[in-house]
Amino acid sequence: MKKKYILSLDGGGVRTIATITFLQKLENHLGVPLADKFDFFIGTSAGAISSLGLAVNKMSAVDLMEIWSKENLNRTMTNSSWETHLGIMQINPKYTNEGKREVLEEFFGEKKIGDAVKPVVVTSYDIEKRIPVLLSSYGDPNMSVVDAGDATSAAPVYYPTAEVGDRYLIDGGIVANHPVLHGYVEAKKIYPSAEFVVLSVGTGLNKRSLKGKDSMKWGLIGWMLHDLFGLMIESSMDHELAEELIGKKYLRVNSSLGRVNRRLDDNSDSNIERVVAMGESWWELFGEQALDLLSE
Repeated sequence: MKKKYILSLDGGGVRTIATITFLQKLENHLGVPLADKFDFFIGTSAGAISSLGLAVNKMSAVDLMEIWSKENLNRTMTNSSWETHLGIMQINPKYTNEGKREVLEEFFGEKKIGDAVKPVVVTSYDIEKRIPVLLSSYGDPNMSVVDAGDATSAAPVYYPTAEVGDRYLIDGGIVANHPVLHGYVEAKKIYPSAEFVVLSVGTGLNKRSLKGKDSMKWGLIGWMLHDLFGLMIESSMDHELAEELIGKKYLRVNSSLGRVNRRLDDNSDSNIERVVAMGESWWELFGEQALDLLSE
């Protein structure tokens, strides 16, 4: 039975830099481009954009980091009018999507998802139909990479909903921030007789404890102030299910955030340094296991 290799990348805003830091070390030690080593790519939000870079542009992990350079992060975080209500609740999305689309256009131009050299899937969510959406190179070959990248990363609160054709799509993290199970199921459709080896790389987990008794009194504002969105996208259950389904041919690379800011958009130099350090620590923790897994 022929082996097929799946790479799954989580969403996480600027914390995706930790993911790419790990992938750079992995690619360097493998001595083979990730675009050649893996047979199937899936990602959510920032991880989806990196997956598109690998599958469509055959970018190296080093080249991927250019998408998330300080200059490009600043461009993708172009502030909207950032209106407030009652001094605390914002009315508009924090950022426009204009800068984000400009960055995507610079890297992908007019390419379609169907131009991918390997199957690639990015997650999103249709807010009118209230259903999760998988945008793929084989299911949506004529969709532009820019539209797909915009849709999968349209995180509520941070960015406006993406209008793609007649659909209104938001960040796939709403339903699958850790998209490994979706990738596994989709890959089985394409390679029904294959044996799968799966590497899943996260963006850190917020493990800060919340006060249970206090939470009994929280309304909308209370929950928003205590990271409601972060709670929604945590993915430990997906990891546990993947371990059960895939077994020893599956490796999850992730950790608690530690000193990394839980916010998805903290691109300060000090926080980015901590994000990079987190990715480097993952190589120390998981690098040998990843090499063993992928050498089979």
